[in-house]
Amino acid sequence: MHTPADALALFMNLSGQRPLGLTEAPTIRQGCVEALEKAAKTIEDEAKRVIGTYEYGWEPLKPATIARKVHGDTPLYETGVLQDSIEHHVDPDNLTAQVGSNDPTAEWQELGTSRGIPPRSFLMGAAMVKEKEITEQTGVHIHGLILKQMT
Repeated sequence: MHTPADALALFMNLSGQRPLGLTEAPTIRQGCVEALEKAAKTIEDEAKRVIGTYEYGWEPLKPATIARKVHGDTPLYETGVLQDSIEHHVDPDNLTAQVGSNDPTAEWQELGTSRGIPPRSFLMGAAMVKEKEITEQTGVHIHGLILKQMT
């Protein structure tokens, strides 16, 4: 039988070395990478989904803006370029994940501008909306891996 200290050592030792005689530490690292991948994909999907809606309580578009838009009253959505530009990347070596866009307008839309574009935080908003879901998914996933390795 292993102690809570054994479980902690297994979880904290993500380098792949075998702590305390336990033989499956790389599985825990891979599980962390998988959990990051799922979390980042969840945020990416949510950020893409919310574009064109007012679900996050964004400031309404001005009537003049709506009048010139092909798709009408659809904040952040005109051609789909911004939506399509949202991607995620997981760095398995550093156990980090990023969700973002390479579209230059993404920053203006996310943060707003001094020239009158109000912030419509589709990236941070998605992360905040999905925080509880991701925390629960990740916790259950990693807990299951630790239990599997300790039995």
